[in-house]
Amino acid sequence: MSGPQVQFLDVGSETATRRIAYLTQAGHPGEPGILWLAGLKSDMVSTKAEALSHFAADRGLSYTRFDYSGHGQSEGMFENGTIGDWLEEALAVFSGLTTGGQIVVGSSTGGHIALLMLRHLVTKDAREAARLRGLVLIAPAWDLTEELMWKAFPETARQEMMEQGYTLRPSDYGEPYRITKRFIEEGRAHLLARKPFNPGRPISILQGLQDKDVPAAHTRELTTFIEGDWIKLVEVPDGEHRLSRPQDLDRLYALIIEQIDRVKQE
Repeated sequence: MSGPQVQFLDVGSETATRRIAYLTQAGHPGEPGILWLAGLKSDMVSTKAEALSHFAADRGLSYTRFDYSGHGQSEGMFENGTIGDWLEEALAVFSGLTTGGQIVVGSSTGGHIALLMLRHLVTKDAREAARLRGLVLIAPAWDLTEELMWKAFPETARQEMMEQGYTLRPSDYGEPYRITKRFIEEGRAHLLARKPFNPGRPISILQGLQDKDVPAAHTRELTTFIEGDWIKLVEVPDGEHRLSRPQDLDRLYALIIEQIDRVKQE
């Protein structure tokens, strides 16, 4: 039996339209759905994304996933993308491709975008915000452009960026990432900036204590300015950044099931 077929959605204005690749699978009527937001340089067919596809199918849940522009099968080049672009794409997919209540699952950069997406909907579109029933985040890289990149860059990398417009950031997952000056500067328009925020729905977080990309201290700080006692933080002592091992996936599924059960009881 073949899986869902890749489809495309045009996102953006006439001068900045991107053709975004996505996959959807239907669930049982009345059941909440899952929207997956991938990490930086990842895509919609990664280990966790594929595992969630099987999880959703087994439980009769709809499941939607997509590639940001410059990622996977979507148009564009990675170095031309920005947090604002990817947030716009996530909002377009949420509003245009999903129906009913949704649990948004975001990994790393996807966790940052999920938080921005929630904040945007809560302040700009109450009707759509009501459909976003909860977040499940994996090592959420909140404010990554400022906190995990610019502030963490050595002075030589900052100088390179200012002089040539980009720097190459080493990666444990392949070739270095080209991080542009535009990416950092545009990211400053999309910061949580430690401002108190009440999400109004549960946020469950899975964090590895051996994570070098998004340190546990960074995730713990998120809990200090998210108001309303909505956060549940599950730390994995031997977990690294990807958290893709079978035992990590089981922990992820448990957090999603908790939120789905909560939605059904409301």
